[in-house]
Amino acid sequence: MKSVRLAEGKERSLLRRHPWVFAGSVARGKADAGETVRVEAADGRFLAWGAYSGSSQIRVRAWSFDEAERIDHAFFKRRVARALLLRERLAIFPAQSSGVRLVHGEADGLPGVIVDRYADTLSAQFLSAGAERWKGAIADALLGATGLTRLYERSDSGVRGLEGLEPVTGWLRGGSDGAADATTEVSITEHDWRLTLDVAGGHKTGFYLDQRDNRAAFARWVHRIGLKTVLNCYCYTGGFTVAALAGGAEHVVSVDSSAPALARLQAHVALNGFDTARSEVADADVNAFLREALKAGRRFDAIVLDPPKFAPTASHAERAARAYKDINRLALKLLAPGGLLLTFSCSGGVGAELFHKIVAGAAIDAEVDGAIVQRLEGAPDHPTTMVFPEGEYLKGLAILKAA
Repeated sequence: MKSVRLAEGKERSLLRRHPWVFAGSVARGKADAGETVRVEAADGRFLAWGAYSGSSQIRVRAWSFDEAERIDHAFFKRRVARALLLRERLAIFPAQSSGVRLVHGEADGLPGVIVDRYADTLSAQFLSAGAERWKGAIADALLGATGLTRLYERSDSGVRGLEGLEPVTGWLRGGSDGAADATTEVSITEHDWRLTLDVAGGHKTGFYLDQRDNRAAFARWVHRIGLKTVLNCYCYTGGFTVAALAGGAEHVVSVDSSAPALARLQAHVALNGFDTARSEVADADVNAFLREALKAGRRFDAIVLDPPKFAPTASHAERAARAYKDINRLALKLLAPGGLLLTFSCSGGVGAELFHKIVAGAAIDAEVDGAIVQRLEGAPDHPTTMVFPEGEYLKGLAILKAA
């Protein structure tokens, strides 16, 4: 077994069971991409077993902190079983949704592994060198534990490039060409709604399951306050649009720069029995749309801002802060007095406290005030652990504008 020895004083994070070892902490030692290494303190003490990546600034991602544990097929069966046990206790599938996150990377002790279940289909991302090396074993463990036969790989995130890996997509298990089960289109239920997705062409693994509870919360707010006109920005395939209509909104305007996403959104409106005349779509840049709407004197009772990741790392936070502040300033101006703003950031480089300050600055610039009536986060099947706070990426605020 190859070993990686850390520089003096660099073992503290691993002693706290944080799973990352950065390149600057390594004194000596290397291995092949994804190979399991023994991570040692400067004095030779065992710290962890981890997967080595010579291309990444995260040089080692820890699999286990137990010296007696072996990283083999049985190890991945145990980790997958543990992840699925948590989801069983959360009781999301199938009562709340037939879409559920089964593995959430480091939070489930499987760094670089993301797995979502959509009805009878698994969709997975293998984003680290270690995950890539053990992909077959992890796939077998997933299918064995779930009893499913279809696993689609969506390892096309840019994160793989940081690990020296090429993008990979396609059926990893099942769904062979020409077979009856080869379709990548999947239908799921969420709360009382019906939704569809494409695991091959959709964002991430096909859909944004992390917003599940926030969509339900929005439907409740729309119903409770009696919000009639809604603007859904960065709407993708319309999860928040369907939620608004389910809550009783009379008219929803949904904005996105993807025509296929907007077409699927309108299909979702019809699929759930709503009159498509109540749903207006705009294929446009959100920032430009907000500015034009403001010039036109439009007002909305509720606005949802769910933008893409503006700050992938903390180094991008300053630039991202300007972008977040601008769209929130415009949205607060467009919001009718007494209206509700749901605003989100999925940027790991922007923490909850900073996001609050950004939105507060936007309110000052917009010369409006409001009350934060709810703080929002990712659904519980996207857990944040005690030892890995970096896993907390999605944060949001529900703000009731002063009347």
